[in-house]
Amino acid sequence: MSKVKITQVRSSIGKPKRQKDTIAALGIKKLNHSVEKEMTPQLKGMISKIQHLVVVEEL
Repeated sequence: MSKVKITQVRSSIGKPKRQKDTIAALGIKKLNHSVEKEMTPQLKGMISKIQHLVVVEEL
């Protein structure tokens, strides 16, 4: 599997709790914070739910 870099670029203020929980589960702590993860089907599903808040880059 490939690695991806996930960066939060939009605020989660005013978003549903489920989206905030997804961001926290990815390990993103604050705006412009990035994490590197191994791409899995579960991760792909999480990213699709918050795609309007993050930017994903292939490594």
